[in-house]
Amino acid sequence: MARPWIVVLTSAMFLAPLIVRTEEKTKDSPEVRALAYLTREVPRWSVDNQCYSCHNNGDAARALYVAHRLEYKVPDRALEDTSRWLAKPMQWDKNGGEQYSDKALARLQFAAALIDAMDAGLVKDAEALRQASALVAEGQHKDGSWPVDKSDSIGSPTTHGAALATGQARRVLLRTDEKTYRTAIARADQWLRRVAVKTVLDAAAVLRALEGADDKDAKTQWANCLALIRKGQAKDGGWGPYVTAGPEVFDTAVVVLALSTQAEGDDRDRLKRGRAYLVATQQKDGSWAETTRPSGAESYAQRLSTSGWATLALLATAK
Repeated sequence: MARPWIVVLTSAMFLAPLIVRTEEKTKDSPEVRALAYLTREVPRWSVDNQCYSCHNNGDAARALYVAHRLEYKVPDRALEDTSRWLAKPMQWDKNGGEQYSDKALARLQFAAALIDAMDAGLVKDAEALRQASALVAEGQHKDGSWPVDKSDSIGSPTTHGAALATGQARRVLLRTDEKTYRTAIARADQWLRRVAVKTVLDAAAVLRALEGADDKDAKTQWANCLALIRKGQAKDGGWGPYVTAGPEVFDTAVVVLALSTQAEGDDRDRLKRGRAYLVATQQKDGSWAETTRPSGAESYAQRLSTSGWATLALLATAK
């Protein structure tokens, strides 16, 4: 990218996307093709299954809300049903169908989507955010983290992993009321600074969560995370969950998001290569093959969440 990137930074935004010029939102851009896919898929789940899901109405919907805020053309019908659902947090545990494998994580995914819906101006009820944050806060462990589905220790598009979940939860509480959740946020901050980062996915998640922190412990952890990310990039530009693992779309998307507001020097080239990997692996219909653990399995839920995260990464790094 020859043109310098302009970064939008506000305390309310966990994802600080790059400004996208209207004339660059071309019909054939990977962002627009991804949004076309999500526009079709996001509203389908509630219609076909009479319930709401973490993957369609959580992770994937987030990408549409961010795109709406960035003034991409997102049809109202794609988000109307999801917006109504997100505005009623006290109903989240009784969604009419799907039984969540991890209720705390489901609450977190819906709360993250609610914030993006509010940033997009499509949900305006502040009380909904207060209710959502109270639900999210209940999931915090004594050590300050948000432990999630124990069946997937690495973390996947639909299970996140403790590092990514903790960063997301911190964002929700910080956005709602920093004073009310001061203690919970402080405990999360302490955990993020001391957790042993062993995977690329966790390194990217912690790096995102520590953005803007300038204390000694944060800087040390930030350096550890960045070193692991630098070591783990594959020749084709992508990242896998581990340094020695083959590249996966989800892991690459989270790394790209982490680097999108923090990359300097050679890391800007790593960021460009990571974005290029996402563009190269995008399928004809605008989606991405699902990232699963182990790799190569088939899962609609993982496909929607993978595509949601990949789309967020493209939006954050669009010209």
